[in-house]
Amino acid sequence: MSKKNIAIIFAGGTGTRMGAGLPKQFLQINGKPILIHTLDNFQNSPSIDKIYIACKADYIEQTRREVEKYQITKVAAIVPGGNTSQDSIFNALSKAREENSDDSIVLIHDGVRPFLSEEVIRANIESVNKHGSAITCTSCYETVILSENGEKIEQVPSRDIAYTAQAPQSFYLGEIVDAHIETRKINPEYIDIVDSCSLLRKMGKEIYIVKGNRGNIKVTTPEDFYILRALLQYKENEQILGL
Repeated sequence: MSKKNIAIIFAGGTGTRMGAGLPKQFLQINGKPILIHTLDNFQNSPSIDKIYIACKADYIEQTRREVEKYQITKVAAIVPGGNTSQDSIFNALSKAREENSDDSIVLIHDGVRPFLSEEVIRANIESVNKHGSAITCTSCYETVILSENGEKIEQVPSRDIAYTAQAPQSFYLGEIVDAHIETRKINPEYIDIVDSCSLLRKMGKEIYIVKGNRGNIKVTTPEDFYILRALLQYKENEQILGL
């Protein structure tokens, strides 16, 4: 099996916080589901060879229909998710490992984070080739406050050393799958592990920062939806005008 650059897309939302009665990845912006806007970035990227999607079992057929309708031809498999987001990601990674070499590079990305640039995709791949693991981040422009009880300020760290984590988070396929396998032996419920970065950090692995684009938000609330709609409309207008 030859080395590939692979996108792992987690699309496990239920729409609870959006109050839409529909998983947020299927909400439409500019005539297309959010998930398709996300997949378009990887479909259109010359740097990406394959896409694997993890979603709730009840929505696999709907996801497949949308993928076929919008001709996302790089999708190699759509797998059922698990009880947690990390379970779902592990399922997609495991499927990718069945079909690709361990030195393939995987970019783990949220299905509802569609405002992603080609430059960030390339930078993640380059960082993995150079360092082994990468996480997309942006600098903090707001003051960061740390508080144990949510009432009293404990610390105000310098913004000069503070970053906000985004996605994609990128790794060698074999290394991230092995990290999941080892973690599941001692922590099968992924307690205190919020993402792939924290999983590897708990194992003492080094991860390097890739500078992201600030518009690359994750749609979680209705406010996020309207912000994303404005961003995508701006991007579409730029493309029409050739800017």
